[in-house]
Amino acid sequence: MSKIINILFRLFLTFNATSLILVVYLIKQQRSLNGYISYFAGLPNCVSYIIYFATPLGLTYLSLLLSRLLISDSIEKEDDRPVIMEIEQANNAYLPSYLGYFFVALSVPHCETLIFVFAVLFLFTFLSQTLYFNPLFLVFGYHFYYLTTHRSIKIFIITRRELKDPATVEFTRLKRINDFTFIDKEKGL
Repeated sequence: MSKIINILFRLFLTFNATSLILVVYLIKQQRSLNGYISYFAGLPNCVSYIIYFATPLGLTYLSLLLSRLLISDSIEKEDDRPVIMEIEQANNAYLPSYLGYFFVALSVPHCETLIFVFAVLFLFTFLSQTLYFNPLFLVFGYHFYYLTTHRSIKIFIITRRELKDPATVEFTRLKRINDFTFIDKEKGL
């Protein structure tokens, strides 16, 4: 059962990470909800745009809450020796990818093309299992780090903590997304 929850969670994370493409496209096309839902008739387009942006934001918040269902793990010192040897901030490493996504969304002329491009990006993002970077996590105060262990294994950590000194880094409340990606539940959601 936990394997199914993990796969569903990874699909959800992938959707959250790529859904801003849809938001950018809808805003670029000036598609408002007032043309589709009578409740929104007469409201300015900016209300629709706020709802479009709030949807991935809310889904990202939900994914942070649901991460509690993942398998627990920890990274702790072994015999008072540090396990983490190197810390590398990854916040900025993925931003060019997301800027690329936005440029794609801005250049796609038709909805059918967007659906195809979104499906391909979604598939590649899911299969890569490394792109769980969601820029909306930054809004909730999360940071992204690559950590190298004493066994030379590089792992990806999503945490609210600021990591500086590898000798002092320990994680007692991790949730495992995959073998190399974890979310720290020590502080906050």
